[in-house]
Amino acid sequence: MISLILILKAIFLGIIEGLTEFLPVSSTGHLIVCANIIKFNTEFVALFEIVIQLGAILAVVWLYKEKIVNLIKATLFKNKKSYDFIVNLIIAFIPASVVGFFFHGMIKNYLFNPITVSFALIIGGYIIIYIENKKIKVKIQEAFNITKKSALIIGLAQILALFPGVSRAASTIMGGVCCGLSRKASTEFSFFLAIPIMFAATLYDLYKSSAVLNMDSIILMAIGFISAFISAIVVIKWFIKYISVKDFKIFGWYRILFGTFLLGFLYFIKGI
Repeated sequence: MISLILILKAIFLGIIEGLTEFLPVSSTGHLIVCANIIKFNTEFVALFEIVIQLGAILAVVWLYKEKIVNLIKATLFKNKKSYDFIVNLIIAFIPASVVGFFFHGMIKNYLFNPITVSFALIIGGYIIIYIENKKIKVKIQEAFNITKKSALIIGLAQILALFPGVSRAASTIMGGVCCGLSRKASTEFSFFLAIPIMFAATLYDLYKSSAVLNMDSIILMAIGFISAFISAIVVIKWFIKYISVKDFKIFGWYRILFGTFLLGFLYFIKGI
């Protein structure tokens, strides 16, 4: 029998995941921190976090289902623009997936802790503000017009997101902005790129962690999955509207403040 407390914790973490997955603030960092604070330290916590991330990714699939279906149809009928976009997604997908495959265990064992997350949040925040202050000229207005060179740069930037606290969204979106993509184009490309990355990560972790699966863990993951899916839909709709008229500086400052608060919390409260 699953306790009500565990159910509430699963809902809470699912909401946190949905709220942060597509913002450049590090969903993984927030999950590590929040799981520590509420003491959600079950043996399947790592798998739980991956599965609820998939819930957030499926929110993208749901909201962009028409574009995805049209993209697949156009690619099958050999539409060059759609085919090139698929190729660019593959190019951007490869770097982080290869590095992640070989260093997955080492990263999880040595880097997944609140201290590394805190510093990654702060440093990443300053980088976001620095990039925004450069006012890079926009050359590409639509995600479907991205070049192979830009796709490769975004893919290389995504490697940084393997370090917890950096943020997959931050690394890919800001990588796109550096390549001259508009904020909207860079964000939407990041959304599409998240689909294969998170599906691959989820299947890999399910395979590696199958021994800890039982009915209780499956139910808790389903609860977190649904919470993440619903909250992500709300955030994605808001985020696309927001970046159409605003820049990313507020997220940079948020990262700095949150990372600093976290370091203070760890030092003064936890005594780390």
